[in-house]
Amino acid sequence: MPDEQEPQPGGVFSAYGVASAVLGVVAVAALVIAAMIWGNHRSDVDELSYRTQVLQTAADWTGVLINMNKDTVEADMTKLHEGTVGQLNADFETSVEPYRKLVQTLQASTTGQIDSVAIETIHHDQPDAPPAPASDLTGFSKRTDTVMVVATSLSENAGTDTPQTVRWTLRLDVTDVDGKLLVSRLEPIR
Repeated sequence: MPDEQEPQPGGVFSAYGVASAVLGVVAVAALVIAAMIWGNHRSDVDELSYRTQVLQTAADWTGVLINMNKDTVEADMTKLHEGTVGQLNADFETSVEPYRKLVQTLQASTTGQIDSVAIETIHHDQPDAPPAPASDLTGFSKRTDTVMVVATSLSENAGTDTPQTVRWTLRLDVTDVDGKLLVSRLEPIR
């Protein structure tokens, strides 16, 4: 009889097959983790970009306000009004009138600069923390961020030889309405 080989005992999968399956599972898990990390990274980058735009909007709006001069007051007031929304827009004349009157009365020539801007964040992780203030733009806006602005201006009034330094500390709400960032609240901080 010719040499007959006896069947060798063994399983359905070889050692290489099991190793390949394990490596395949590890590769799929690595891809899933990489996708999650990339998604979180993109979300963080998008949020930082959005916050930068919010800060820039607050700084630009405040820059117009603190650099208002007797010669530009009407154009500046129009530009400020166009950059508002909500209750600030509705009450614009009464909210910003003191600034207009001051510039017109003093016949001021002002040069200002923004010293700092920061997004104000309120954490409500305490059980007895007060609730977040309700916005009058709920349903019309995507979100509202509160920004603190600190600025300094040098004002030369008509008839005086000494320039006066004015320090500004403002709290602004910047609201996203249909992709456009607008100021919805102005609050001077004393």
